Amino acid sequence: MSQRNTSVPVVDESDVCAISEVLGHVAAKWSIGIVIAAADGPIRFTELERTVEGISRRMLTLNLRKLERDGLLVRTVFPTVPPKVEYQLTPIARELVESFAVLTAWAERNRGAIAEARHDYDLPSRQPPLDESE
Repeated sequence: MSQRNTSVPVVDESDVCAISEVLGHVAAKWSIGIVIAAADGPIRFTELERTVEGISRRMLTLNLRKLERDGLLVRTVFPTVPPKVEYQLTPIARELVESFAVLTAWAERNRGAIAEARHDYDLPSRQPPLDESE
């Protein structure tokens, strides 16, 4: 006898891809840093470059374009010489910042336990014995 759960919604696979793509964009290494750096208001490219530790100019440019395309950032160019460019979070990105704050608080609360688990996992007594035939 087989049972079926008839309350399970049918999910369109194209929606799943879109969801995983969006999550991949917003959870990417550089995206998180950029969104957090822009959380306090408009920020210029060079400020982002200084704030997001370790990012190259090229990676910053690519990620800014991706975040702008996804509707998370607004790029404003001011008609000055040289042109002044600022990036600002959109309302949906502000909502994302709230989620990052919750995630950051979780990481802060649990980083000691995670470090301890890593230490215990890496103990030599936990490693499988080497096969002498190799």
